[in-house]
Amino acid sequence: MEKNEIIDRLPKHLLNFVVEQPYDDYTAQDHAIWRYVMRQNVRYLGQVAHASYLEGLKKTGISIERIPHMYGMNRILSEIGWAAVAVDGFIPPAAFMEFQAFNVLVIAADIRPFDQVEYTPAPDIIHEAAGHAPIIADPEYSRYLVRFGELGSKAFSSRQDYQLYEAIRHLSIVKADPYSSEEDITKAVEELAAIEANMGEPSEMARIRNLHWWTVEYGLIGDVQSPQIYGAGLLSSIGESYSALNNGVIKLPYTLDAQNVGFDITTKQPQLFVTPDFETLNSVLEEFADTMALSRGGIYGINKAIESGHAATAVYSSGLQVSGIFTDVIEVNGKPAYIRTTGPTTLNYQDKVLYNHGKNNHAEGFGSPVGLLAGYRWPLEGLSMEDLESISIIKGKRAELIFESGVRIDGVLKGIVEKNGKNLIMSFTDCTVELGETKLFLPEWGDYDMAVGAEIISAYNGPADPRAYGLSYPAPAEKTHKITHSESALKLHDLYRQVAEYRSKEIDEEYLTNIWHILEMHYPDDWLIRLEILELLPRTNRLFQVLQENLRLMKRDHPNLIKLIDNGLSLIQFN
Repeated sequence: MEKNEIIDRLPKHLLNFVVEQPYDDYTAQDHAIWRYVMRQNVRYLGQVAHASYLEGLKKTGISIERIPHMYGMNRILSEIGWAAVAVDGFIPPAAFMEFQAFNVLVIAADIRPFDQVEYTPAPDIIHEAAGHAPIIADPEYSRYLVRFGELGSKAFSSRQDYQLYEAIRHLSIVKADPYSSEEDITKAVEELAAIEANMGEPSEMARIRNLHWWTVEYGLIGDVQSPQIYGAGLLSSIGESYSALNNGVIKLPYTLDAQNVGFDITTKQPQLFVTPDFETLNSVLEEFADTMALSRGGIYGINKAIESGHAATAVYSSGLQVSGIFTDVIEVNGKPAYIRTTGPTTLNYQDKVLYNHGKNNHAEGFGSPVGLLAGYRWPLEGLSMEDLESISIIKGKRAELIFESGVRIDGVLKGIVEKNGKNLIMSFTDCTVELGETKLFLPEWGDYDMAVGAEIISAYNGPADPRAYGLSYPAPAEKTHKITHSESALKLHDLYRQVAEYRSKEIDEEYLTNIWHILEMHYPDDWLIRLEILELLPRTNRLFQVLQENLRLMKRDHPNLIKLIDNGLSLIQFN
């Protein structure tokens, strides 16, 4: 994989998702699909998309004629502070968001099949490269994407969220395979619907995913009565980009309420949200941030960490970050009095694991009080050595700490970890920790490390130091289907290649007529290659007239092709 300095900054746990772009596997028909969609986009979206769209195409180095090689794009993307990597279809939302936080555009390597030219439920290179990339050239929008990634990667998911992701990924894979049976597609749709019906209360990830859908994917901008398009799902769907601006689609002002509006990836959206400008996107996003455990902390944050069932981080007011799987909290008067993790845990500061406080040091879990000492209004984390000595907390001496919650610690102070004038950890030997009759720690369990902090100021998904924690995302078990084309399809693709080569050659009417006869005999339903040939011919040519009539008959016999063919004809200024 060709890299640049932006990609080099990616954490190791994201690299499992990165694949090589299978550029040599793209067929001549694939390139024709790209060319058709992109030419439609430039013609139509140049009129209805946000002003930065066309300029963004130039800035990001996206070709209209052929599928871009994304690592060639990287050289240009780096000039605006971004990079691109190829992935295999949908990846977990938290990982997708984290890539975004690192200014890396995730691009699904495959391209939509021939029967889904107008719209595909699966992410593909048209959606990612031609939809997402052009708009990131706008500085305000780019800032929004990065901030969105930062918050999204820290949003808590529920246990059902991952099941939903897997079901969506499976459906997108099945629907993108032109050889999937109707039975397989129906079964995948039913499985997704069953999961969606039993999601329970929406998680932070579910709500921020809704915001992502209604802005980054399907956003409109400007006046509600006459908006422009900026969402990648619309910019990459020539079918939905037309219908989105019709009166049949409800247009709503974009507010935080969009977090509560779900979506269906299998169909066109019945309503869309309109932001007046990109600055509003950022202000709404910060409103959402204020609702997250990341900002709220406290008992709310710890409970969200426990509910997630995944590695999470709780941040004490001292700055200490405890990362692990949170399993229990003792609550007193609406506040966390004692928190516990199960399994390997790390203690961190400023997103780096502290010496002697990695997973091996806390392999069985971690437990610690939260709060102020009883009868003492100053937080323990801010006390100097002299202050500590004044309340009989002295290194090498037995100390008794009684917290307002009632948690009591009795042990010999072994040492204190202090950073930037704040006490982070107090370690004790021969230590007992109890709350009333409940024993929380006993001397025979070893030394006791106590986190210092008057309150939990933040809680978020994932470990503070992913590398030290050993965070890894397993690559999705189900891979996007590698299409094995029939011999007939391969011959058709070769015909596409031959036609494409004639764009740079002198027209050989006899040669093109021979191709037409093959199409007439073996490929009666392929409308796109007919348009490709028609584009090469002068209007007075006999073959031009033959193809014109053939396409007219195709529209008569296949009404679903009317718009596709008419749009293609308009590209060659023919009605």
